[in-house]
Amino acid sequence: MKLKIVVTAGDGIGPEVTGEAVSVLKQIGEQGGHQFAFEEKRIGGVAIVNDGTPLPQETLDAALASDAVLLGAVGGNEFNSLPPDQRPEGGLLALRAALGGFANLRPCFSFRELTVNSPLRAEIVDGADILFVRELLGGAYFGKPRAWDREKGVGYNTMIYTRDEVARVARIAFRLAQKRRKKLTSVDKANVLEVSQLWRATVEEVAGEFPDVTLEHQYVDAMAIHIMNRPRDFDVVVTENLFGDILTDESGVITGSLGMLPSATIGGKVNLYEPVHGSAPDIAGKGLANPLGAILTAAMILRHSGGLEAEAAAVETAVRKVLERGFRTPDLARGKSDGLTVLSTKEMGAKVRETVNELLAARV
Repeated sequence: MKLKIVVTAGDGIGPEVTGEAVSVLKQIGEQGGHQFAFEEKRIGGVAIVNDGTPLPQETLDAALASDAVLLGAVGGNEFNSLPPDQRPEGGLLALRAALGGFANLRPCFSFRELTVNSPLRAEIVDGADILFVRELLGGAYFGKPRAWDREKGVGYNTMIYTRDEVARVARIAFRLAQKRRKKLTSVDKANVLEVSQLWRATVEEVAGEFPDVTLEHQYVDAMAIHIMNRPRDFDVVVTENLFGDILTDESGVITGSLGMLPSATIGGKVNLYEPVHGSAPDIAGKGLANPLGAILTAAMILRHSGGLEAEAAAVETAVRKVLERGFRTPDLARGKSDGLTVLSTKEMGAKVRETVNELLAARV
């Protein structure tokens, strides 16, 4: 298997966690005889400082010529006064739009060893396994007109979708549900928003193509409560851009840390992969960052861009085994470190690679 992977580590803890994910991918490549080539490019705040733009043309060209893009994180408080399209996040939005991926896959699963880290009771989260499918190129983040008039004291955004935009992401969600527990939950606000009425009607229409999948609808405010009360009741969840952004971050309480959550954006020219967490500038460079979300994101590269299911499963199993053996990063051990071994970012990455090696060696 050959894969050309562009690595855009970005800002804050991005370079630290991305470095560990790349090390895992290199290990998989070397042990399996795969040809993985990595090319590092700038995006976000580091690109603003060095290139005067959050998405340099060189980065965009390399990304479009690759097989996959691995992103660390972008953002920093020093850029907050810039217009939205000139901030680090503007570079990420522009990259997503250019790559064309419209379906953002965000798995959220409970690790039995981490139920103590969740603010929810163990009996609520244990066994939860949700795959969120977030539409990524429409809605309020991209809709026009949009503006903030400082002098007039008014700001506005446009949440807009077309039938085709909804239908294409719904089909991906239904296909994924077919491979899992055959249940799909569509989240909207159809009791208030006309755009959500379009969303619901379109999802209902697409459902006719997948008679083996059970479809249910939830309002976004109700869904926010259900994630806290009964997350095990959900399998695949499909929703629009803004709602998906909020709900998937909220779902971090199930796992116990945003640092555990991976994501993949598919459906376009090139797939884009990134952990769900932000740049966390307050802990950058201190070795405190949790690399497991980035490492699990690397597993999604193996699965969705490389077609290497066994290798992806080995990485995911390795993460579980490391947790079972009592190893934690600081975010997973706050006030609960008795009997645990707290590791730095690099130490945790090394522990995962060691365990991956055990699993792959046992398979030979």
